[in-house]
Amino acid sequence: MFTAPDPGLFRLRISLRAVLGIGLAVAVCEAAGLSLPASITGGLAALLALFTVADPTVRGQTVTTALLPVVGLPVLALASALHGMPAVRDAVWLAVVFAGVYARRWGPRGQSLGTFAFMAFFTAQFLHAVPGRIPELYAAVALSLVTASVVRFGVWCVERRTPLPAAPAPLDGLGLDRPTTRLAFQATAACAFAVAVGQVLSHERWYWAVGTAWWIFVNTASRGETLVRGFRRVVGTVAGIVAGLVAAVPLHGAPVPTAVLIAICVFGIFYTAAPSYSWMMFFVTVMAGLLYGLLGVLHPGLLGLRLAETGAGALGAALAVALVLPITTHTVTDRWVRRALHAVHDCTAAAARRLAGDAQTDLASRVAELEALLGRVRFSLAPLVHPLNPLRARKARALQVLALLEECARRTSGLVAVAADPYASHDARLTAACRRVEAAVEALLGAVPESALATHAGVPGHHPGAEQALGHLHGLERALVALAAPLSGSSPAQA
Repeated sequence: MFTAPDPGLFRLRISLRAVLGIGLAVAVCEAAGLSLPASITGGLAALLALFTVADPTVRGQTVTTALLPVVGLPVLALASALHGMPAVRDAVWLAVVFAGVYARRWGPRGQSLGTFAFMAFFTAQFLHAVPGRIPELYAAVALSLVTASVVRFGVWCVERRTPLPAAPAPLDGLGLDRPTTRLAFQATAACAFAVAVGQVLSHERWYWAVGTAWWIFVNTASRGETLVRGFRRVVGTVAGIVAGLVAAVPLHGAPVPTAVLIAICVFGIFYTAAPSYSWMMFFVTVMAGLLYGLLGVLHPGLLGLRLAETGAGALGAALAVALVLPITTHTVTDRWVRRALHAVHDCTAAAARRLAGDAQTDLASRVAELEALLGRVRFSLAPLVHPLNPLRARKARALQVLALLEECARRTSGLVAVAADPYASHDARLTAACRRVEAAVEALLGAVPESALATHAGVPGHHPGAEQALGHLHGLERALVALAAPLSGSSPAQA
């Protein structure tokens, strides 16, 4: 996992920055004379600010970070005020869950704010916060967010040199046809189940089940994605508990070695989050055990309870996606594939305009959009290509679709690279080839809203750039024609 590709060492840099930012945030809280629970609250706030804020621009990240305490602090106070009223507390938390998931319809900012609000409520349960501790918890959150922001936007602004790619807009729809709306109902049902079963397992640590159910739904959009994520969470938790028994329990909360191991866990969480959810959960579980050790309550039985609560949350998520407004993997994948094919069409049309002499055509943004959509297709197809998927025919078809889309993206990127060359010229054959590509996309999707292919008569032909572009267009056309079979084939039972 630690040998996974890391272009530009981007993951390494943001992981090291996270260790620095969170470490400084905790140090500032300690220097301010705040209690250990308050310092832990500050550290978690800094972690969330650095982990969940994913706007593509630095300006957007700054705005989202500034909004975190606006949504998080009132929720933290409310959770503390309801500490002695379990029924009302649970109902309010479920409302926060629904609102937090529903907010994802507004993209990365909505997801960041919803997650921070949920975790503010979770932190109050984790620390058994009461109203009298609110002032120092507020101070810890404020100090930590400021410190983390200084590191992120001042001392070490990785994104100024390597901007984050823009995430594709969420799938649209109206009412219950919108995936984020359905996910909000599913996540709320899963968390309600987790509250009930979690409290049967433990009146003190029941919130772990709710946290599990919530995080399983983060970045998922279909039944298959949620089930796979739940499985990976359980695997990571089991491995983390075993490591906790070996590393965390024998320390008995000793400050210095515990702090070193927590720093390693923070690095691991950030470094493995993108390539492996299981590894990320491994480090989250070990870090949770270390935090309990600092609080003086860690013992092997607590780690066993952690596993049981994780199982309850994962079961709640599985039941919710199966029974509450289910969103099949086929439905979600089909929508993302269609959007990726539209992006292929747009890139081809833009490249044709550039080759025809339109120097103002923006090629880079269209290629970036295609790459982002292709990444989302890979993610949505992951349940179908998972090694444990028993539906071999669907798995084979999903692999074929993914391979052909990868070929489309490769050919499209090659075409755009040729078109971006100022010495490449237009060839009459390019117009015909681009129209065939357009026809192939329309055969898969139906009519495409905008046809932007240009025809320029009397322009020189047989230029080397045109020959190379023709090669990419012919390859793209072949891949699109080949996609017709797996996309229109009869579908077995859908996930």
